[in-house]
Parts: sequence; structure tokens; C-alpha cells
Amino acid sequence: MSKPHLVHRCQSCGASHSRWAGRCSVCGEWNSLEEELVVDGPVGGARPAGPGPGPEGNEGDCVPVALSDVDLSAHAPMPTGIGELDRVLAGGLLPGSATLLGGEPGTGKSTLLLQALAAMASSGRRCLLVAAEESAQQVRRRAGRLGTDVPGVFVVEATRLPQVEAAVASLAPDMVVVDSVQAVSDTEVASPAGSMAQVRACSHGLVALARASHAALVLVGHVTKDGALAGPRALEHLVDTVLSFEGDRYSSLRVLRAVKHRFGATGETGLFEMGEKGLTGVPDPSSFFLGDRLVGAPGSALTVPLEGYRPLVVEVQALVGRSSPVPRRFVTGLDAGRVGFLVAVLEKRAGVPVGDCDVYVSVAGGARACEPAADLAVCLALASSLSGKPLPGQMVALGEVGLGGELRRVNAMPKRLTEARRLGFHDALVPASTERHGARPEDDARPEDGARPRRRELPASTLRQALALALGEGPAVRMAQGERPIVLVGDENQRLR
Repeated sequence: MSKPHLVHRCQSCGASHSRWAGRCSVCGEWNSLEEELVVDGPVGGARPAGPGPGPEGNEGDCVPVALSDVDLSAHAPMPTGIGELDRVLAGGLLPGSATLLGGEPGTGKSTLLLQALAAMASSGRRCLLVAAEESAQQVRRRAGRLGTDVPGVFVVEATRLPQVEAAVASLAPDMVVVDSVQAVSDTEVASPAGSMAQVRACSHGLVALARASHAALVLVGHVTKDGALAGPRALEHLVDTVLSFEGDRYSSLRVLRAVKHRFGATGETGLFEMGEKGLTGVPDPSSFFLGDRLVGAPGSALTVPLEGYRPLVVEVQALVGRSSPVPRRFVTGLDAGRVGFLVAVLEKRAGVPVGDCDVYVSVAGGARACEPAADLAVCLALASSLSGKPLPGQMVALGEVGLGGELRRVNAMPKRLTEARRLGFHDALVPASTERHGARPEDDARPEDGARPRRRELPASTLRQALALALGEGPAVRMAQGERPIVLVGDENQRLR
């Protein structure tokens, strides 16, 4: 029997070192090596995941088949009953698959999975919750508050891998949730629970168990202080799907993203609202974000960012304060560095004096718009706040702003314009190159002769032209404090009336 010995393992990439060093020689991370007690030899439960040779290890049992002859009927996804979750999972969970759900404490990971267990149990499936961090009484109290204490949901308090294997073998569930994988340990690994060796061994054993029992496995993983999943490479490469559950503790909005998904696209996102009765799906997020919008207020602009493949109409709000020796920048829901870049371009290329003023920019409703498509809306909101003149209430602005003050087209423009038109925003201020590349709404139909067009695109080549179209022209647009005028130059024939 091998004797235990100490190694220093990198918590970022999992590489082992014989002695401690300040920097991992494999991945280059600093201060990531931690002491770990390990035993050489095979680790119980740590066998390769997925089908392999037969019980006797005969390699001849692995017979190649034509890809077109592979039967897919036995691997149909099982809907969870949570619409937004099924949207991200491309229809549901597959039998024998392994899914990792990560997120910060308090975002609602346990609540989401408990609701999914109850929904699947209501459809006749047998579900098991492995409570490794809570007692069964605590789980029952939460289920009673959420209304998820339905027949078909079973709970077991287990912190050892053999206990989990015994519970799955006796119940034969269709879905297994382990909350959380860092709290489960293997008795054959001489390391504390939560260490890299334990997480790796338990994950291998649980995934192999799911493959053998054809149960859909969901592992809950903790995140580190920098937002990465604990034991990231050991877990993410092992499972089939990695889901990220995000949310601000001061906002009721929760966002579910698929970081990795072997059975579907990774661009889909699900939106939830946290309430007293748990999580509720938000099927129309654009209306959710614009529900409290004050139409006609200066400093407000609309844009359409993409949340994965999903277009959302959001409101960008800006407030420009007085000039100060050390201007302050406060940004929420946007990239703070990019807002500073846009402030410089707005002053240098468009003549709007905001560089020495306090600037506050936010995306209302807890949404995020960090992509370049929101550049034009940010600039319009800043200019509108500075001048005190509101932007047209039925107009959205889409476009990337370059260092030269030019407007650049963005991807998926037809999808964005279609979503804006669905909510009644028929005017769109877009880069002039958009029309040259034929970007039209996906379901747009030409109006009949004599009828009013259902939408109107206002093309602009530069930021100056866009400001002129949205706010008007010439020295009539001035600062609310009566200071220096904002001179906007544009084509008068294209001015928005």
C-alpha cells in the first residue's frame, strides 16, 4: 500500500509540484499552489466518464458504427418544466449527462434547482436532492415556502461519495442534484473536503455514476473571489454543460448563461426575477426593463444589446454634472473604460464639452450593455443630459463609435431592429453602412402604397451627424447652465423632425 505524501497543487490548472513556488510553472498563476496530502495509486470512483470497454475489459466490444446510423431517440432531452432553464439547455436535461451550475452565494442556485426538481417530479419523474451543506429540515422549510414540496422529490443528507452512490442505487432517480460538489468527499482520498484532489475524485465518481444509471446529474459549484468556479479546469472539462447564474444582490434580476454546452448552442440566456415565492421566468425582458421608463426625460437613450442570441431593448441613462478639477466617472451596467473612451471622443470629435464634467452613466433596471453596439446610445444620452434637450421617445440608437468619431455597423442588426419594432420603436438611428450591407428587420414587410412606413432608419456616418439628427442643429442646442454652446453639424435634409 502506498504511503501518503505531500504535493503542492495549483488551484488554477491542477498541476502538481514537488515543492512550493510562488508561481505555477504550467499556467503561470501567482500564489496558486496549495499543500495537499495524496496517496499514489487508483482513486476510488475516479474512472473515465462515458462508455468504454465491457465489464471484462474487452476492447473488441467497442464496435465503430456509421454516424448516420446512431440512434438519437434514446437520448431525447427531458424538459425541466422551467421555461427559461429549458431555453438555455436547448430543450432540457439529457439522461446520463452532467451539468455544473455555478454562481455567487445568494443568487438563487438552490432555489432554481429545487423548483426544477419539483417541476420534473410533477411530470412523473423521480428526483433526488443530495443535501451536502444543509439538513433535510432546512430543505423542507425552503420547499414549503416555495411551494415545491411535491411527491416525487427525495432528499438525502450525504457528504461521502459512497453514501451518494448507495442512495442513487436504491432510488434509481431520473435527475440527481448534488448541492454542492465541494462539500462531498471520497474516503479513499487523504485530503480535506473541498480540496482539488477531493473535487476531482468526487466529480469523476459522480459523473461515472450518472453515466451508469442514466440519470441527469446537476452539480452545484462554488465560485472564487474573482468569479471563477472553484477547481475550474477539473470540473469544466469533465462535465457536459457549464451554467453560470448571475445576479446583483440589490436587484431582483437573475441571468442564466450556458458557458459550455455539448448538446446545444452556448449563446442562449435565461432571465429570471427573484421574488418571495422563488424565481419567475421573464419571457419578455424588454418590457421588464422599460416598465418604469420616464418618456421625455433628458439624458435617456434606448439601445438594443444582445444577451447571447437574445436582443433586449434597454434604457441608457446619463447625467452630466458641473465642471470640477478632478472629474468623476460613475458607471453601472457598462464598461467603465469604454465610457471614458466615449467621453473623450464626444468632446474631441463632436465638440461636446463633457471631458471636465462629472459623468454618471447607468443602464436602467439592472441590465447590462457592455458591447460596442451601445456606444451611440451612451453618446446621445450624455449630449442630451448636457443640453437639457430630450431625445425622441420612439427612437433607438445602434452603432459603434470609433476613435475618429465615425459610426461603425454592428452584427445582428436585423434581429435588433425587429425587437425594437415589436415594442413600438419604429425610428432607428444607425450607421450609414448598415443600409449598404442590407440589414433589414427579419420579418419586415413593405407597406402598401400610400401607407405610412412602419419604421424609419436614420443613417449617419459620423457622431456629429448622429447628434444633429437626434437633437437638432446649430447653436440652438446649448447647455442647460447657459455656458458654452454645443455646435452640431449635420445634413439638414435628414434631421429628425
